[in-house]
Amino acid sequence: MRLDEFVDIEANERAERRRLAQEKSYEILDHVESVADRVEQTVSGNSVVGSVSPSIFVGRSNYPNVSTGILSPVGNEGDAARFATSGEWYEEGVDLDEVFRRRTSLLNSRRSSPVDVHDTWDGFVGVGREVAIADRPVDVEIGLDGDPTVEFDADGVSTPTGPSASARSATLGENPHVPRPVKKTLEDDDWNAEGAINYLYRRGFDVYDVNTILSAGALGQRENRRLVPTRWSITAVDDTVGQYLRGSLRDAQSVNEVEIHRNEFLGNAYWVILAPGQWEYELVELKAPGSVWNPDPEAGMWLAADREGYEGRTGYVEETAGAYHAARLAVLEHLEDRGRQAKCLVLRHVSDDYWGPAGVWQVREGIRHAFEGEHATAETLADAVRGVVDYLPTSMGALRRKSAMVAGLQTTLSDF
Repeated sequence: MRLDEFVDIEANERAERRRLAQEKSYEILDHVESVADRVEQTVSGNSVVGSVSPSIFVGRSNYPNVSTGILSPVGNEGDAARFATSGEWYEEGVDLDEVFRRRTSLLNSRRSSPVDVHDTWDGFVGVGREVAIADRPVDVEIGLDGDPTVEFDADGVSTPTGPSASARSATLGENPHVPRPVKKTLEDDDWNAEGAINYLYRRGFDVYDVNTILSAGALGQRENRRLVPTRWSITAVDDTVGQYLRGSLRDAQSVNEVEIHRNEFLGNAYWVILAPGQWEYELVELKAPGSVWNPDPEAGMWLAADREGYEGRTGYVEETAGAYHAARLAVLEHLEDRGRQAKCLVLRHVSDDYWGPAGVWQVREGIRHAFEGEHATAETLADAVRGVVDYLPTSMGALRRKSAMVAGLQTTLSDF
C-alpha cells in the first residue's frame, strides 16, 4: 500500500485553535476545587476518611525523604479502578480533558517518609505498600491532619493533581488480594529488582502494575528495597523491560520490507518506520509552538532526538526523557510478538492540541496501537522518511540535521 493511500490527511482549516493551557487550566482548577469541596463534606469530625484506594504516589522532592501518598477518588469509590492510569484509558477513548479530570479527582493523603522501607509493612507507609501490591482497589481508612488543600500549577507543563492533605494514619479496611507472582518476588530476598521486574512482566503484568509495585519498594533484594519516586519507577520499568525484549531479539530475523505505521492520540501524531536490518532505534520529537515542552515557542517547531544502536545505550537520555523508553518498549513489544528485529525510527509530532502534559503512558499506548490494522510500505528507508516528511511541519533538511538515522540516508537535491 502506498503512503498516500494509507494516510488520507485532509487539510483542515480551523477558524480558531483549541483553547491553550491557560484557558483549560481554569476549567481544571474549577474541577479540582469541586473535588476538594466533596472531600471536605466527606471528612468526619475527627478528620477520618473512609475510601477505596487504587494506587499510590511517591514524590521525588527532598530525596531520600520523600512524600508518600495514598490516592483515593473520594465520592467515586465504586469506580476506583478507573482512576488508576492504565492502557484501558486508551481503549475507553479518553480525551485530554478526561485524563486531567481523573487525575485531579484523586485525594492525595500524604506524609513524608525515608525511602528505606525493606521491613515496613505497618503504619501509613505499610498501608500504602499493601495498596500498591494488591491487584484491585483496597478499602482504607485515613486519618487526616488538617483540611485538604488545592495546589494547582497552571504553567501548562506540570501535570495537574487533585487535592492533597497531610495524613497522620492509615488503616486497611480489608485484607488486600496479592497475586501469587508478586508474593513470590517478595519472598525471595536475593532476587534483584531487574530480575523481578522482568519476571512479573513475563507473567502477564503490564508495566503499569509493575511500576507501582517497584515504586512501593516491593521489588529487589530485601536490604535494598526502597521507595522509588513514581516518575522514576515508570521510566525504570520501561527501560528494564525494553532491555529484556531487545536481548530476546538479538538473533531474530529481520523484517523483510520497509513498513510505515501511524496513529494519533491526545494531540500527538506517531509515525513508526521499520526497516530491514539489525536493531537500531531513534525517537525524534517535533514540538509545535503552543504544545507542551516546547522551550522556545517564538522560534517555531522544536526538534529533540535520542537514539541507540544494536548494543543499546549506556548514557542518560538527554532530550526525549521518559518518552524515549515508553516508545521503545511499545516498538519492541510489537517486534517480539512477530519474532523479528528491525531498524526503527519513531517520529512524534506534538501539536498545539496537546496543551497539557498527560504523561508518557500516552506515548506508550499511542505507539502500541499504531501497529493495529494495515500499514504502508516503501522501497527504502529514505523513501519512507521522505514520504512521511510531507505530512510533518518540518523539512527533510531540518530532520536530517537533527536525526542521526536520517542523516545517514542517501540525499537528493530536493531534501534541501
